[in-house]
Amino acid sequence: MSVISIEGMEFFAYHGCFAEEQIIGTKFSIDLFLEVDTAKAEISDELHDTVNYQLVFMLVKEEMKTKSKLLEHVGRRILDKVKARFPEVMHAKIKIRKLNPPLGGKMDFVSLELEL
Repeated sequence: MSVISIEGMEFFAYHGCFAEEQIIGTKFSIDLFLEVDTAKAEISDELHDTVNYQLVFMLVKEEMKTKSKLLEHVGRRILDKVKARFPEVMHAKIKIRKLNPPLGGKMDFVSLELEL
């Protein structure tokens, strides 16, 4: 079993409960960890025998375009889409960071971790 990690994906998106967040937007950072049996790819050296990182990135990018109030909703949508597109993923974990959230004080980010 292997863990494929795609970390530090950055997006500008419009997620948040405040109306301003859905208009102005902010930066987000996403880490995605996918547990996959890579035994076949280890021998074949063929991309079609494993999870294609580029396709995963494009899937995450598309989901980030859909506005949501909650990071929980964004995370669940991404995990569900990953599992639907890549049924060979046995376990998945996502960490979403909202950078510079508008909470009335200085902070680097708030984050959410979800698992499938």
